[in-house]
Amino acid sequence: MTKVLIVDDSSFFRKRLREIVESDPTMEVVGEAKDGKEGVELTTKLRPDVITMDVEMPVMDGISAVAEIMKKNPTPILMFSSLTHEGATATFKALEAGAVDFMPKNFDDIAHRREDAIKNLIASIKAVSRSRVRGFRPSAPSPTIATKTVPSSATVAKPAVTATRAPIGATASTPAPTAGSAKEAYNQINAMLAANPGTPASALKFTFGNHKSETTTFKKSGKPHSIVAIGSSTGGPIALQDIIPKLPKLNVPVVIVQHMPASFTATFAARLDAISNLHVVEAKDGDILEAGTCYIAPGGTQMIFEKVGVKVRCRVIGDTGRTTYNPCVDVSFASLSKIYGGKVLAMVLTGMGSDGCEGCTILKKLGAVIWAQNEETCVVYGMPQAIVNAGVTDLVLPLGEIADCIVKELG
Repeated sequence: MTKVLIVDDSSFFRKRLREIVESDPTMEVVGEAKDGKEGVELTTKLRPDVITMDVEMPVMDGISAVAEIMKKNPTPILMFSSLTHEGATATFKALEAGAVDFMPKNFDDIAHRREDAIKNLIASIKAVSRSRVRGFRPSAPSPTIATKTVPSSATVAKPAVTATRAPIGATASTPAPTAGSAKEAYNQINAMLAANPGTPASALKFTFGNHKSETTTFKKSGKPHSIVAIGSSTGGPIALQDIIPKLPKLNVPVVIVQHMPASFTATFAARLDAISNLHVVEAKDGDILEAGTCYIAPGGTQMIFEKVGVKVRCRVIGDTGRTTYNPCVDVSFASLSKIYGGKVLAMVLTGMGSDGCEGCTILKKLGAVIWAQNEETCVVYGMPQAIVNAGVTDLVLPLGEIADCIVKELG
């Protein structure tokens, strides 16, 4: 039985959340707290398996509570956050303090007991309860991180500002992107994924901690690479903050597909950009991929790519309802295969589920190099385990070595 502690200042939200959790026979609510201070105390007293935590609360906020819990009694924590720029910023601070994952706090879904929202919530709580907890992480940046000037909260990539940005690399001589070409390309990619004879996700077996991945020693492949592609989900934001800031200004572009709500990716891109040598942006429809720039797929969309002469253009498509994840690693990786063939260095980091398995299978058949994060350093060993089980990985690496290995592989 999974023991759940609910920490939220809203009595309504606590009541509804208790009802949802206890609708699953494998979980029980062992306690409720109305603020962060009480949450810290109940964690010590009740020793829950997982905690759901609000961000904004009186007495002690969620960020401070997470930090205290990670110092005293490290426990997997799922954050609930408002869909605002400020909420996104606070959520990333909570993740940096040690929280495992987050979900948008949608009172409407909870109030109306929407079935899909309830299923997603239960699945997320279970996944977080099985995750690895790293304990307290000091907020001070690593000495290996670059030193750009960190923008103030008033200037950090708010969606309204990001929406007006001109596409990177676009010129008057570059044909304008059209909705028709993006739709046609997206349909082709979905057909490619459907026809892929690789291991279907439904056939993969997951062991949640009982299986140990075989971590491998780095050996340069000797293959040429025109782009680096990274897919991640639960635990991904912190993993990416370990990798991207350690990279120098690369001579190829980097694309990232991180499962994340629409209102969070611009803030995440700005936070990474402030501490990285690479220029990190939330991808915009029409961006021309440039070396030394890292493009993060916008939440709630699909990111695909098309050739424009000798250049490659990013296309951002709204949620079509055809895929489970928006953005989807499989979709973006399959799209890259059509442009770059085997000249892709692709890797799958920590995350729940199997997104990325089909995309990596397609890339591998074309000669691409595929890496997976090892189980021991994953928060949730789902997505990397899928590609390991499918037999398409060239290397299985610990998180702390991935940035250095990227530099060596491209060098």
